Amino acid sequence: MNSNKTSYKSIFSDLFSKDKILHFGYLPRWIIFSIDIAIVIIANIVTYFLISQLTFKYYNTLDLTGRALIILATQIFFFFAFKTYAGIIRHSTLNDGYNLFKATFSSFLALTVLNYVHFYKAGAKIFLMPALFLTFLFSFIFLLFFRIVVKVVYQIYLDASNQNNLENIVIYGTDSNAISLANAINAEYPKRYKLVGFIDKYNKNTTKTILNVPIISHDKSIEKILDSLDAKNLIIADKNIPSKLQLLIVDQCLQHNIKLLKVPVVMDWNTKKISNSLKTFEILDLLDRKQIVLDNSKISQQITNKVVLITGAAGSIGSEIVRQVLNFSPSKIILIDQAETPLHQLTLELSKVTIEIVPIIADVRDKEQLERIFKSLNPHFVFHAAAYKHVPLMETNPNQAIFTNVVGTKNLADLAVKFKVERFVFISTDKAVNPSNVMGASKRIAEKYVQSLSIYLDQMGESSTKFITTRFGNVLGSNGSVVPLFTKQINEGGPITITHPDIIRYFMTIPEACQLVLEAGAMGNGSEIFIFDMGKPVKIIDLAHKMIKLAGYVPEEDIKIEVVGLRPGEKLYEELLTDASTTLPTHHQKIMIAKDITENYISLNEDVLELINWANENNIDTLVKKMKQIVPEFVSLNSKFEKFDN
Repeated sequence: MNSNKTSYKSIFSDLFSKDKILHFGYLPRWIIFSIDIAIVIIANIVTYFLISQLTFKYYNTLDLTGRALIILATQIFFFFAFKTYAGIIRHSTLNDGYNLFKATFSSFLALTVLNYVHFYKAGAKIFLMPALFLTFLFSFIFLLFFRIVVKVVYQIYLDASNQNNLENIVIYGTDSNAISLANAINAEYPKRYKLVGFIDKYNKNTTKTILNVPIISHDKSIEKILDSLDAKNLIIADKNIPSKLQLLIVDQCLQHNIKLLKVPVVMDWNTKKISNSLKTFEILDLLDRKQIVLDNSKISQQITNKVVLITGAAGSIGSEIVRQVLNFSPSKIILIDQAETPLHQLTLELSKVTIEIVPIIADVRDKEQLERIFKSLNPHFVFHAAAYKHVPLMETNPNQAIFTNVVGTKNLADLAVKFKVERFVFISTDKAVNPSNVMGASKRIAEKYVQSLSIYLDQMGESSTKFITTRFGNVLGSNGSVVPLFTKQINEGGPITITHPDIIRYFMTIPEACQLVLEAGAMGNGSEIFIFDMGKPVKIIDLAHKMIKLAGYVPEEDIKIEVVGLRPGEKLYEELLTDASTTLPTHHQKIMIAKDITENYISLNEDVLELINWANENNIDTLVKKMKQIVPEFVSLNSKFEKFDN
C-alpha cells in the first residue's frame, strides 16, 4: 500500500515538476477553440437560469435547443473571424482581450439584427433582448477571466520557482522605453532579473506604480535608493538623461560596486532573452559629449555622385570614414590599404551595398602604383588616413616613419594636383604639435608639406585642389589605443600597465572623429589645418580604474595597476596647438582653424627630398637631425635622440 502511495506521489511530482511545467508546449489551437466554445455554453446556461428566476419569459418562436444552437453557431463564426483562439493563453495581452470583446460584441450585434429582422418578417422575435445582452456579457467576462487566471497562475508559479535565483534590478526612467524594457524583463524565460523599482528623475510619479512596481524619486543618491530596494543592478533606460547626470550616476555605481547596464536599440532586443540584449556600460559611453550635428547638405553636395578614394581604408579610422561616406551616395569608393586581411574583411562587410566598391592592395609609398590608380579611376575626393602611428615603433624605425607618413603623403598630394582632385583631406594627429617623438614629427612635416603646397599653388594661380588637414587626439577603440589594450589585460586577469600616473590624453570616439573629418573636409577652402574640440582631457589612471570597475572588479585587489615608465618619445600630455599658433572659429562649434606659421614650399620641398635621401640611405642620426631642422619645436623626450637637441 505504501509502495502504491509512493508511486502515485512520484508520478504526480513528476507530472507537475518545475521542469515539466516550464517546458510544457503550447496547447493546439483546436483545444483552445474547444475551451472557448465550452465557456460560451456555460455563459448561455448561466444566462438561462438567471432569466428563469426573473419575471422574463422566453419567446416560443424556437425551443431552447434551437436558440442555443443559433447563438453558438454565431459565436463560432466570429471566433474564426477574429482568430480569438490564435493567442497563447499564458502570454495573453490587452490585444487578446480586445479581440475577445470584438468577437462577443459582434455576435451580440448579429443576433440582435437577426432578432429584429425576424420580428419584421414574421411578427415575432426569436430572442429575449435582456437574455442576449447577458449572454454577450457573461461570454466576454468568462472568456477573459479564463485567460487572466491562466496567465496569473503561470506567472505566480514562475515567480515562486525562480524567486531564490533572481537578481533584483532597478530601471532608471519611467517613459515608454522603460516600460517596454520592464515588460521584456518580466516576460523573459528563464528569468534572470526581478524588477523591484523605477527611478524618476523628475520626481513627478513617486506615489504611483508601474506593473505593480514602485516609482522612486531621485532625491537621494543612487546607492541609497538601490540599497533600500536590496538591488545591485541598474539599467539606464532614459534616453534623455543629461550627460552630467549620467556621469554622476555612473560614478556612484562604480564607487559602490553596482552593476550598470545599458539598453540597446529596441529593434535589437531579443525579448525571449532580454538579459542577453542588455549590455554593460563601456568606457566609450562615459565621454561627456553632445551629439554632433553635421551639415549634411554641404557634405552631400561635395560627395554625392563623386568618386572617393580613401587610404588606410581597412584601419579603424579609414573604415569608419568609408561607412560614413556611404551615407552620402558617392558613385564609387576606392579602398586603398596594404593590409590584405583587414581589407578583405571590409570588402565582405560592404558586399551588399549598391555603391561600387573598388578594393586595391597598394602602398602609399609606391608612387607608380598610385599614379596608375589615379589615372584609371580619376578620384574627385581623397581622404588620406594611411599612416604609421605607434610612437615606440617609429622611434626605433625613423626611416619607415618618413617613408609612410612623409613620402606617402607627398605622393598622394602631388598626384592630387596632377589629376585635379577636387578635395584632399589629410588626417593628422595632436602628436604633430610640439612633437616629442619621430612619429609626431613625421606627421608635422607632412602637415607642413600639404599646407605649403596648397598655398604655393594658390599663389601661382594653378590650384584646382583644395587641401585640408584635420588634427585630433586619441581615438577610443581604434587600433593601438589604450582601451583595447586595457580590455585585453583585464580579461587576462591583469595587471593593467600605464606609463605614468599623471599622464593625460584627449579622447574621441571613432564615429565622432570621422564625422568631424567629413564636416571639415566639406567646409574647407584650402590650406587650413582644422582642430577639433576634444572635450576635457582624461587621466589614464582614472580611465584604468573605471574600466576595471565597469568589468565588475576592484582596482588593486582583483586587477593590479602597474606603472612601467614613459616610453621613448612619450609626453605626459598632448597639445592641439603649437606655442605660436592661434585659432579661428568656424560655423561648427566643435571645429576650429589653427593659424600656424606657414612654410615656403620650394625650400620645404628641397628639405623633404633631402630627408627622403637620408631615409633611403638608412642614415638614422642625420635623418633625425634633419627632422629637427624642419620642425624646430621637435624636442625628443625619453629618447636616444635627445642628444641632438640644443
